[in-house]
Amino acid sequence: MSLLSEFLAITADWRRVFPQQRTFVRGVRQALGSLICLGRRCLTRIIWTNGGQDSSWSAEYFLHSRCKWEPQELFRPSLKSALEYCPQRLVGVALDDTKLRKTGRSIQQAFYQRDPMSSPFHLNLVLGLRFLQASLLVPLHRSAPVGTRALPIRFQEVSRVKRPGKKASDAEKKQYREAVKTKNLSRSFVEMGKQLRQELDQAGGNEKILVLTADGSFCNRTCFGEIPDRSVLLARARKDAKLCFRDAAGSRRFYGVEKLTPEQVRKDDGREWKTTKIFYGGKRRVIRYKEVSDVYWQRGAGKRPLRLIVVAPTPYRKSQSKKLYYRDPAYLLTSDLRSSLKQLLQIYFDRWQIEVNHREEKDTLGVRQAQLWNVTS
Repeated sequence: MSLLSEFLAITADWRRVFPQQRTFVRGVRQALGSLICLGRRCLTRIIWTNGGQDSSWSAEYFLHSRCKWEPQELFRPSLKSALEYCPQRLVGVALDDTKLRKTGRSIQQAFYQRDPMSSPFHLNLVLGLRFLQASLLVPLHRSAPVGTRALPIRFQEVSRVKRPGKKASDAEKKQYREAVKTKNLSRSFVEMGKQLRQELDQAGGNEKILVLTADGSFCNRTCFGEIPDRSVLLARARKDAKLCFRDAAGSRRFYGVEKLTPEQVRKDDGREWKTTKIFYGGKRRVIRYKEVSDVYWQRGAGKRPLRLIVVAPTPYRKSQSKKLYYRDPAYLLTSDLRSSLKQLLQIYFDRWQIEVNHREEKDTLGVRQAQLWNVTS
């Protein structure tokens, strides 16, 4: 009974999202049914779980296809409640895209895309939907010996622009090329970052700095070029990215002639390794890193100064009697030049929690299991 009370208390703030009291009750009822439903999480099973098999199902389906409400607003109460567990000035938010496999040919937003589980030597394609998710990294390790927990605060579909056919006119092809530039994953990342900054302000985090941490697919000119105010980007970079310093004072050239790569910085014996401690895997561990400030990435960030962080490979053993193995090094680029590097590294190491969100949403909550043809649904 206490779990049900807590669930109703969390969903009580959903009332302002729905236009009517009855649609609010229906939404909460379906959310509860998706948690306790057995088997495939489709709307039919959820209705049966709630005991509505003998009544009309039209209103249950109309909640998703006709009722006007914004699904992203459902995450706002979670952000406001969890913000009190983020006492530091930096608030980490992990962003990543995920694919939901589909088999129905009538789903308009579904398209063929790269299968992330395919082998590196053979590319496979999979039909499905693409979503961009943002998860708030709540540092519970500051008050208890537990790791960081990621709470989803955004889950937005990012569809691909449909390519015109072979018989399309030149105007249609030109319109397609322009649409690809404005409707892609990187542009959606930028727009979501601006929305998260606004929601953080509305939740009472005006004085906090939003740290958007992402993988290498978002380390590009589009994402670094439009970072929201009071926000920074922390992304994993390529080891062969061409970086440079500002040219000498008085020179007409902005970028220096000498180039360096993150891999060269890692192998440079003239740059000393530094150490710090972060909480990872249930205890505090020593991490070695190198730091290079005020570098420029001409092709990726333009004239925006960046900070390069090189994390040394972490040694590990499969067992006490086995030989020592090393994980891959990490190369990070961030637009934050002043904040504590220890906090930035902690946010980066906590980013893997968004992968846990993806697994729980697909396996436990059954996000991809509903077969709905309506675009709004």
